[in-house]
Amino acid sequence: MKSNPIETAIGALVVAAAIGFLYYASSVVGIAGPTDTYDVNASFRSAEGIALGTDVRMAGVKIGTVTEMELSPTTFRAEITVAVKQTIEIPDDSAIAVTSEGLLGGNFIEIIPGASEFSVENGGEIEDTQGSVSFISLLMKFVSGNE
Repeated sequence: MKSNPIETAIGALVVAAAIGFLYYASSVVGIAGPTDTYDVNASFRSAEGIALGTDVRMAGVKIGTVTEMELSPTTFRAEITVAVKQTIEIPDDSAIAVTSEGLLGGNFIEIIPGASEFSVENGGEIEDTQGSVSFISLLMKFVSGNE
């Protein structure tokens, strides 16, 4: 079988591009090897619009992602775990909320920092939570005139 150097070079380029794409895709999804993050837990009444991989932001800057999400069988609340960059120290009296990007935008988790000198530890929990607000329920309250 005869080998053509141009075909070999193009094949190597395609394989390199595929490896680069897989690396990029895995880093965007958050499955690319060990990272410098720590886990923070929160319990929400409603986590509508939140899914695995949803952004976690502070002051509009992405500082982490949602890594776990499940329903508590005892409290019937959404138990969410977020991975936060190790370099970000969150005060332990901070609040965490499900926030919308706009009227028709997607949802994200926002951490509102507190003023405590102590930080949330790895695996710690933020107690002050605010779940998502349904746009349809707000619209229905406005239309019906109920408070």
